[in-house]
Amino acid sequence: MVNQKYLDKAEVLIEALPYIQRFNRKIIVVKYGGSAMIDEELQQNVIKDVVLLKLVGFKPILVHGGGKEISRWVGKVGMEPKFVNGLRVTDEDTMEVAEMVLNKVNKGLVSMVESLGVKAVGLSGKDGGLLQVNKKFSNGEDIGYVGEIKNVNPQVIHDLLEKDFLPIICPIGTDDSYHSYNINADDAASAIAEAMNAEKLAFLSDIEGVYYDKDDPSTLISELTVAEAGGLIESGHVAGGMIPKLQNCITAIENGVNRVHILDGRIPHCLLLEIFTNKGIGTAILRNEEEKYSNENK
Repeated sequence: MVNQKYLDKAEVLIEALPYIQRFNRKIIVVKYGGSAMIDEELQQNVIKDVVLLKLVGFKPILVHGGGKEISRWVGKVGMEPKFVNGLRVTDEDTMEVAEMVLNKVNKGLVSMVESLGVKAVGLSGKDGGLLQVNKKFSNGEDIGYVGEIKNVNPQVIHDLLEKDFLPIICPIGTDDSYHSYNINADDAASAIAEAMNAEKLAFLSDIEGVYYDKDDPSTLISELTVAEAGGLIESGHVAGGMIPKLQNCITAIENGVNRVHILDGRIPHCLLLEIFTNKGIGTAILRNEEEKYSNENK
């Protein structure tokens, strides 16, 4: 008699098959940040997930942040952080540290992917004019070298995908005078997903997904249409950092991305669980009701 655990493994693989077929050769953008970046075991899990997506036929693009690591290094060099309206002011010295740290993180991720047998290339939004920005202001106040994306030139990413590389991108862009600007990683991932006509955009965050009641994790919503997501913002059911994240989701879908996922990066292999299983574990934001899975699934 075959051991049940082996039968269970086979069942998992069979469950994944229709998703592998459906998304074969499709582009998926993964925004990687939060606690999953600073915990070594979680970091390994995320990179293994992205590598597996690549090896089963997806075309993943990894966009990463590094805010916690930047804060650590800003403190290390004895700089005093300044904030305006809750946002860090990125002066010239802070920008220099941010760029240094983000490039260090970037090459570390490249090494991890390469160690698993997949070819990767690390780049920033400065390479090939990928991310062009305007200076961003917070309620009219100057917050330094923080950029708002005005244009994405995806040619360099298309070239890398065509040559079978996995692109790993850090969110630094340039203005018309070629000054470096730090960009919010969620914004960068959304803009890149839109420019690449990605099938999926996945945000790895420090929250399970979208809750109907922001204070009650048991009210996790598995699927939301764009209209329903907008309604949650207007009604005040979501608050704080979830508002800009949901707005990014809505904008991405309105600009051609088929499906957006908000996942808890602290859960091991959350990407695989959301993409390859019927139930999924996070929140999926969809274009309309017709996109919803059948009742037997989600």
